[in-house]
Amino acid sequence: MKPVIALVGRPNVGKSTLFNRLTKTRDAIVADFAGLTRDRHYGDGRVGNQEFTVIDTGGFEPDSSTGIVKEMAKQTRQAVAEADAVIFVVDVRLGLSAQDSDIARYLRQTSKRIHLCVNKAEGMSESPLLGEFYELGLGEPHPISASHGQGIRSLMEAVLEPFELEVDEAPVDPADGVIRLAVAGRPNVGKSTLINTWLGEERLVAFDMPGTTRDAISVPFERNGQQFQLIDTAGLRRKGKVFEAIEKFSVVKTLQAIADANVVLLLLDATQGVSDQDAHIAGYILESGRAVVLAVNKWDAIDSYQREQLQRSIEQRLAFLKFAPIHNISALKRQGLGPLWNALADAYSSAYRKMTTPVLTRLIQEAVEHQTPKRSGHYRPKLRYAHQGGMNPPLVIVHGNSLEGVTEAYKRYLEGRIRAHYKLVGTPMRIEMRSSKNPFSDKD
Repeated sequence: MKPVIALVGRPNVGKSTLFNRLTKTRDAIVADFAGLTRDRHYGDGRVGNQEFTVIDTGGFEPDSSTGIVKEMAKQTRQAVAEADAVIFVVDVRLGLSAQDSDIARYLRQTSKRIHLCVNKAEGMSESPLLGEFYELGLGEPHPISASHGQGIRSLMEAVLEPFELEVDEAPVDPADGVIRLAVAGRPNVGKSTLINTWLGEERLVAFDMPGTTRDAISVPFERNGQQFQLIDTAGLRRKGKVFEAIEKFSVVKTLQAIADANVVLLLLDATQGVSDQDAHIAGYILESGRAVVLAVNKWDAIDSYQREQLQRSIEQRLAFLKFAPIHNISALKRQGLGPLWNALADAYSSAYRKMTTPVLTRLIQEAVEHQTPKRSGHYRPKLRYAHQGGMNPPLVIVHGNSLEGVTEAYKRYLEGRIRAHYKLVGTPMRIEMRSSKNPFSDKD
């Protein structure tokens, strides 16, 4: 499982800038204004082969007792509790403050791995100004510049060193024969009700109030001789509607459950339609590369006009999941569950489909004969052979010359040919192009 890293510090020291640098995104809003980050942001990062989840917290005032500052402090404490390591960010230009000392005192009591990060230190790696931060008692300070990208790699190598053996890889075909099935979706969409229906008993709390499930709950299950591990995830809310700190950090658990699953069932609510949050969850599943099946719950509760509108909405808003089968069900009335299980089994087998090099190479050559790639510059890409590079999701690596000129549209064309031959359903697929190196390119 990917380690979780929390960014902690007083307001306006550059936590959000560091978050954006680590995740290579602009998800966190950055401005020269103290206390801008009130809600929590989470994202994925990578250093070398090591992946991690990073959490950006609001400005931390450990002794605050009123208003929004108190809530922000509560959220930060929860972030620290959930994290495997903490990066404590301070500002070299503002110097050491009493608030920094209060935060350091709190962090020393948590028994977490704490890494002191001195931000805005561009060109100051040997500056005597760094010396005062030793007073915090948190060991060697790491001088960095989040805005310029200086010192970030050495900082993260130190943070991730204890986790080097925990490289997060796509789940392999389980040797024990147990399929990990995560049920994901918005709060109150019927995830727990569906699992209770499968189990035939009230194993999970199912209540008509959003957010009942606070953590990812795993339940063993057997169907037709096949062992499953059913994972009921906490509902992912739209960010603006997530207030309680304990619920905020169930988001991290949900994302980890999706990443660790073999197959994800994305549950939609027929009575609510497809929301931005449904698309957000679907996007994370796709990014994780997991096999996925869509199930529209409470299908019996809407009329024919609403069904037509819903189907159109799914086609438009979840167009990037067009490879995923869609099933209409009613968890409460046990309708449509048989075909749903068949779809989940097909998605799982597709995600772990074995593809031989001779067949893949023949498919690539036939595709090129049917439609050659466009010329790029002086050369036309030449696709020579292909082999399988991984599973869940299936990865096909194509070798040849000048392949950097292959367009995304042509990759989709190749993907369609491969999908059709292997009958891949319910799983994303990735194609990687590797150009041969010219042995004479370095010669005079």
